[in-house]
Amino acid sequence: MFADRLRSVSDRIGDAMTIALVAGDGVPVESWPKQPEHDVEILAAEFMTQVQSISQNHEELNAGGVRQLTIDTDQLTVMVSALTRGYYLLLVLRAGANKGRARFELRRAVLSFERDLV
Repeated sequence: MFADRLRSVSDRIGDAMTIALVAGDGVPVESWPKQPEHDVEILAAEFMTQVQSISQNHEELNAGGVRQLTIDTDQLTVMVSALTRGYYLLLVLRAGANKGRARFELRRAVLSFERDLV
């Protein structure tokens, strides 16, 4: 059910390597492609730990939770976008990718996924 939507989002983002629907505990629910270049389970666990930590700090400061987190490395860009409470989209892009386009498509994807994850 979610794989088709993930593939559709990935297809609209030219340099997308992997996209995954991830539960708040860091466990991928579904990902595209099925056998990605990078280990989605490890990426999801690591990045969700960061998102949870940052969200906790921001809530203590009354700044709210993390809605989107982007990390650029020499080899790739990872974006995490909050869907509904407890679910996130994790997107892995090639280095130098169009991050503006990716953010736009992730915002569109949130609308597509949120009604099924309430």
